[in-house]
Amino acid sequence: MTIFANNRIWLLSSAIAATLAVPGVSLAATLNVMQSEAPRSMDPGDQTATYTAALLDPMYEGLIKRDPDLSLKPALATEWSSDPSGLVWTFKLRQGVKFQDGTPFDADAVVKNFNRHLDTKRGLAASGRLRTFLDSVTAVDAGTVQFKLKTKYPAFLALLTTGPCLMVSPTADAAGTIGSKAVGTGPYKLGEYKSGEYVLEVKNPDWWGGAAKGEDQIKWTWTAETSVMNMALQTADADVINPFPSAFAQQVKANPEMKLSTTDGSAVFWVSLNTKLKPLDDVRVRQALNYATDRAGIVKAFMQGFATPANSPLAPVTPGYDKSLAPYSYDIDKAKQLLKEAGYPDGFTMSTIVQEQEARIGELLQAMWAKAGIKLDVRKMESGVWSKAAFLDPAGKEKDGIGSAIASWSSGVNGADLQFRPLYYSKSASPAGANLGFFSDPKLDELVDKAASTLDETARNAIYADAQKEVNDQAPHVLLFTKQDLFATRANVAGVWVIPGGQVVVKDAKKQ
Repeated sequence: MTIFANNRIWLLSSAIAATLAVPGVSLAATLNVMQSEAPRSMDPGDQTATYTAALLDPMYEGLIKRDPDLSLKPALATEWSSDPSGLVWTFKLRQGVKFQDGTPFDADAVVKNFNRHLDTKRGLAASGRLRTFLDSVTAVDAGTVQFKLKTKYPAFLALLTTGPCLMVSPTADAAGTIGSKAVGTGPYKLGEYKSGEYVLEVKNPDWWGGAAKGEDQIKWTWTAETSVMNMALQTADADVINPFPSAFAQQVKANPEMKLSTTDGSAVFWVSLNTKLKPLDDVRVRQALNYATDRAGIVKAFMQGFATPANSPLAPVTPGYDKSLAPYSYDIDKAKQLLKEAGYPDGFTMSTIVQEQEARIGELLQAMWAKAGIKLDVRKMESGVWSKAAFLDPAGKEKDGIGSAIASWSSGVNGADLQFRPLYYSKSASPAGANLGFFSDPKLDELVDKAASTLDETARNAIYADAQKEVNDQAPHVLLFTKQDLFATRANVAGVWVIPGGQVVVKDAKKQ
């Protein structure tokens, strides 16, 4: 056993070394960041994944940014104002800024960036966040842009800090290369992207803000193996691990050479049910699955307690969250009763697709649901393969027999609309959005639209309370848990922080 254990350590160390080594690159001034999945795209507007957003953050900027205290501050815009109606917003742009390929950043570049999302033929993954309420963007002059909204949208400024509103080079976008070669205005630029292995970012010497505060280089690697992530931190082959595996959290807490950050997160984990397939088109069956789910057991077994059982489609940190909701207890008898009423007294068989790093959730559900007579086929997939399968249209999912998908979503601190609209709104059905189960409920659509245009916070939150109840009643998801944000660093690393939902920010990080 000892020999096996030593070999296991050697193999892990070898894997880490192979992953992190870049020929000809000095590691002395490199911040090594390891995450749980590979980037989905180098285009911030064509992806909605938290860990991809973290990787892209050093290279891209929007008109507005978030500071570590989560307040909104100027970035590529220096000031902004709205007219009395709240429908017209005017932004003054920072002068003398260039994209990393030399393309000028000006009003024309801003207009092109937003028009690509308003163009339904482009099919960019994050465009749906904008098209619902954004009418047009026009250049007033070279240094001024004006946004016209279709309706009042209280979260407008917050939304401008997210992926589809980060500025990409119009030249690179027109060339069709932005998906594989990042070109933004940020303090770092793309040095090398070796697909499947690593992304290397280097300081941008022409950044408008002067010299970047962080290390000379940031190197990103990824693995779904929690043991490899833990070993990389232990051996100092990685300086930052995100998300840090909860199974090893106590071990890191006890080690003075490492630091663990634990904060309330906004990522809600769930099982999206394909409402176009029988028997999941029956609300009683969907409710039965919720009653057959031991959320506290999943939190204990999968997250080692670093999570909260979900009672709502919103996370507790999201404005409008209703903590009084208690829709589904763990009740196998109730689940069986509902299945019997729906015509499935002996249960049924269904499938779920899950990424490798979250496969344990599928296994736990498989055991739980079996008690109610439900046979769950768990299909484990690499993240890129999973993403393609999860965003298939109804015909594609029917052909592949995909009954559900295990996933998570975080609106961060950007408002409840960015949780409800992508996941539950009728027009967000995949592949257009992240409504992976094609759920359609006119009552909920009306509530979401009404809340999004309600400026009074108390009134808006009351509408969101009704929306949460409607989602719980209709059960398009089996809601699982809200994850705490865990990341870990070596003790000598300073300047790392996280946006609620798990997006780690490392562009100002230094090794001391």
